[in-house]
This record gives sequence, structure tokens and C-alpha cells, in this order.
Amino acid sequence: MDFEFKNSYDFYDLVNILRVLRNPGGCPWDREQTHESIRRDFIEETYEAIEAIDTKNPELLCEELGDVLLQVVFHSQIEEDAGGFTINEVCDGICKKLIIRHPHVFSDVIADTPDKVLENWDSIKMQTKSQSTQAQAMDSVSHALPSLIRADKVQNKARKCGFDWSDVSGALDKLSEEIEELKSAIAQQDDKASAEELGDVLFSAVNVSRFIGVDAEQALGDACDKFISRFSQVEQLAGERGVDMKSSTLEELDALWDEAKKA
Repeated sequence: MDFEFKNSYDFYDLVNILRVLRNPGGCPWDREQTHESIRRDFIEETYEAIEAIDTKNPELLCEELGDVLLQVVFHSQIEEDAGGFTINEVCDGICKKLIIRHPHVFSDVIADTPDKVLENWDSIKMQTKSQSTQAQAMDSVSHALPSLIRADKVQNKARKCGFDWSDVSGALDKLSEEIEELKSAIAQQDDKASAEELGDVLFSAVNVSRFIGVDAEQALGDACDKFISRFSQVEQLAGERGVDMKSSTLEELDALWDEAKKA
């Protein structure tokens, strides 16, 4: 198969490489892929790019963005092969969206603050998606998002029409109320109600996070890292003292936890 090797490649080379891989005589694995079969790959590559951002690693970010871009081109090529849209249509769509949603740059609308820009963006978005109510705008938030992120976006849309607490105290009171309702559901051994109330507790916790300016998803991720780090210290302490963790009581392990926490 003819292919031009270069010292440097660009976006159009990537598109061409995917076409070669998907063509007869190309790669059997690439040819048999579908949107569904590589869906998880898209998710994983996106999170790996996020990790590169979090670790402030520009070299890794460059690599991971390439992997994300590969997924975009791959899905576009699958559609083109099936007679659907092409990568050019993908680019055309996002270009038009950017122009339409930035009338303060490409037209004569005035928006001289970031808040005004976002206000215009939301208004135009609702118009172009034929959304007449804020509930429709909320429902348009992707259901595939991590739930903490989705909760934050839904709550922010509620805030924009005035449905929000005046300060964090209201959000904290609501969180306490939901925790008491969860305790009651658990005490009644009502599994369905317990699941529902737990969801309300998490939703309310996200509400608190908004008011204190904390990303709930990031906070939970940091909490996971902290737990793993302390658990590692507990294991180390147990090993140094010949303690079998599996046969230890919770009180004994909790004492090691407190020691690790103080350290």
C-alpha cells in the first residue's frame, strides 16, 4: 500500500491515516470497530488528558490530546464509511457554533465581561436547541457525565433562574436534613428509600461545594487519594508491629488509622 512517510505530520495526515487503516488492505482491527466498541476508549483517553492537566505535565498533555483527537477522527471516519457525516462536517458544525455563540466578537452585540459572555452563551444555546424552559436546559445536560459534575451543572442552571440558596448556610442545613432522612430510611430498612435519600445527600453535598467554590468531583478524587495514602500507612504500621489486619478488630485498626492521621 502506497503511503508517504514524513518527518512531520498535520491534522489532514491523521485523517488520511485513519482512512488507510479502515480501507480494505488496511488494519483488520480498525476496520471492525464501531462507535460502541471504542466508546470506552474515548472516555479513557479523555480522562488521561485530564490527568495530564492535573499533574501539570505539558509533554504528556500533548500526547494525550493526540489520543483524544484520534478518537474524534476515528468516530468521524466510522460515520463517513457508513455514508454519514465526515470530519469536515464536524469542523463546520463547531465553527458555526462558535461564531453564533460569540456575537460580541463576530457581530455587534455588547458583552464586555465574562459573566455577560456566559449569559449570552446560555441564551443563544437555549434558542438554537429550541429550549423554552430552564427544565429543558437542565435535562439537556449530558446524562453520561460523572454524576457529581452533572449535579453541579444542573444546580447552576437552577441558580440562573433564581432557584438557589442565598448563602452556604441554607445548603448546609439542607445537607443535614437529607442526612437525617437517610438515617430514617436505613432505620426502617427501606432499601429503595435509602438509595433515594443517599442520592439526595450527594446532591446536597454538591450544593455545598458550589457555595464554597470547591469542585466536588476533584474533592472526592482528593479524598480517595488521601484515604489510599493513610491506608498505606496503616498497613505499614501493622506490618512493623506484626499485626494481622484481617484478624484485628475495627477498634484496633481505627487506632492505627488515628496514628497515621496524626503523622
